Amino acid sequence: MKRIAFYLSLVLVVLVLASCKKGQKNLFTPTSSGRPYEVLVVVNKPVWDRPAGRALFDVLDTNVPGLPQAERSFRISNVDPQHFDRVLKIFRNIIVVDIQDIYTQPKLKFSRNVYAAPQMIMTIQAPDEKEFEEFVAKNSKVIIDFFVKSEMNRQVSLLKQKHNDVISTKVGSLFGCDIWVPVELANYKEGKDFLWASTNRATADMNFVMYSYPYTDKGTFTKEYFIHKRDSVMKANIPGEREGMYMATDSMFVDVEDIVVKGEYAQEARGLWEMEGDMMGGGRLCLMHVWIVPTAVSLWWKPLFIHRIN
Repeated sequence: MKRIAFYLSLVLVVLVLASCKKGQKNLFTPTSSGRPYEVLVVVNKPVWDRPAGRALFDVLDTNVPGLPQAERSFRISNVDPQHFDRVLKIFRNIIVVDIQDIYTQPKLKFSRNVYAAPQMIMTIQAPDEKEFEEFVAKNSKVIIDFFVKSEMNRQVSLLKQKHNDVISTKVGSLFGCDIWVPVELANYKEGKDFLWASTNRATADMNFVMYSYPYTDKGTFTKEYFIHKRDSVMKANIPGEREGMYMATDSMFVDVEDIVVKGEYAQEARGLWEMEGDMMGGGRLCLMHVWIVPTAVSLWWKPLFIHRIN
């Protein structure tokens, strides 16, 4: 009887372990380490110091777009493969450099939650250092976007668990979609097809603005129209202390890019704001100009403005 009970217990344990889906954290997966936007590169030091390694470093060392001052996209660390131990394997973002003559061409491979969770690992394979250097330079945007989106998705997961329900309800009633913002954004203001939420703090203030307007023609999706429309909405809804003052876009620091959000065309703009008619300004913003708003948007910069096109 004891033997039967033992086998039944063993079967149950196997079933529990087997039920854990690949890539998902289970009871035996440690929590990943490292700060947001920090990347560990696993590479031989001689390769890291030669042009192949410098090419990868230059890709990761690029500046965040839309800022007046230089700010790196990632914090970069590197380690020799022989020192890549169990402590370093739980790093949140890892790039493994794999250069061997067994490969016929360069290739990118991606893995999720291999040693810890949440964790993203990119392996860059190449037959030699020259091809590695050229491949990395050619695919710089793919490499950057992969880790940026990974960090954004982590933030979305955190916001899914803990967000401001009041703002989500307001967005649902005004725009018919779901938005998750941090609980700290407790103050809000409503307008015509407009919502503004803020922490209303003297320092490290965070803001979220969302508004919608109708699509008319292709000219709706131009940088000039975007700035004009945003400034007109801000002038009507976020005035300054005195007449004639309002939150405006610093047109000199706006980068616009066409993107795809959940299979739909979208336009992303990054830049700076300033108070028209005042000395205040220089705040960072991430502007998303879309036909269809994503079901979950993380507030990773401040403030985040969402422009919905009806």
